[in-house]
Amino acid sequence: MLDQFIYKPIHPLPESGEISAKSPSNIALVKYWGKKPIQIPTNPSISFTLTNCFTKTTISFKKSKNFSFNFTLKGLEKPSFVSKIEFFLERIKEWCPYIFLYQIEIDTENTFPHSSGIASSASGFSALALALVELEQKITGMSNENKYLKASFLSRLGSGSASRSLYGPTAIWGQHKNIPSTSDQYAIAYNDLHENFKNYQDTILLIDKGTKKVSSTIGHELMHNHPFSKQRFSQANSNLESMINVLKNGDLDEFISISESEALTLHAMMMTSNPYFILMKQGTLSTIEKIWSFRGESKIPLSFTLDAGANVHLLYPLAYKQQVLDFIGSELIVFCQNQQYICDVVGTGANIISASYA
Repeated sequence: MLDQFIYKPIHPLPESGEISAKSPSNIALVKYWGKKPIQIPTNPSISFTLTNCFTKTTISFKKSKNFSFNFTLKGLEKPSFVSKIEFFLERIKEWCPYIFLYQIEIDTENTFPHSSGIASSASGFSALALALVELEQKITGMSNENKYLKASFLSRLGSGSASRSLYGPTAIWGQHKNIPSTSDQYAIAYNDLHENFKNYQDTILLIDKGTKKVSSTIGHELMHNHPFSKQRFSQANSNLESMINVLKNGDLDEFISISESEALTLHAMMMTSNPYFILMKQGTLSTIEKIWSFRGESKIPLSFTLDAGANVHLLYPLAYKQQVLDFIGSELIVFCQNQQYICDVVGTGANIISASYA
């Protein structure tokens, strides 16, 4: 099943080189919550890929008898990140043995602030994976299609949602019996979008930039014995099929219904797990109520979604951008920490910025 990811060199290894890749974060419309070993989702998900919120990662490498790596964030040492990278490299060793024939310098930077409620693990691991597989393509001559598939596969081993960041404008991760080519091992691109969803906007309200009380990893594990897990997995599969139809036919009312229900269901699962927890803040709830009132009065198709945190993603068509920004300025900015929010738009996925070899 995974034969296409086996390392098959046909060219000599470069002596040294430097590769830069960038990959965006993404926001799930149908959420996955719960996973099996190793990084296998208990239900499929679909996401919008972002544009402005991305990670740029540069790897510099030279052949060596002794493998080593060094990690920096904008040139500065970040010891707290090293163990995560080390764990990731160990996980992908079977699939990328060439990495361990080099000394590697990894430098990365985000276009969005840390702890801003945007998944830096998704953009970070996918950017690193794409840079590593770009080197593999040099050695093996693999196709571009397989390069992105393998990068998605590797990204998943670092962060499940990272598998979706390789593709845009939308990506599906997780096997669904009625959707061809879907897989638990990697994400696939979904491009059949109605005109209503072209250039769709995502404005992220930073309600709370603090560290979450519970990590996503722990939250996923709590689904194993959750009293409503089977019903939730069935709901997600059904919602995914419905969302694909919506993205094809452009039904904005149904898009709002599914995406908001998915966001609230995600948090309902957290509030009914054992132990239970609440990640929404007072500002989150106040923002949601304001959105509902605004939509009812203005008839503007503004909706929200949430990740596993307090911050609110406002989703709406480009045609209504100014009205929504005016609404944020007059009604919602009071709920944003330091009055901060980030404007983004649905994008095209990850890409290689530059690659050079010696």
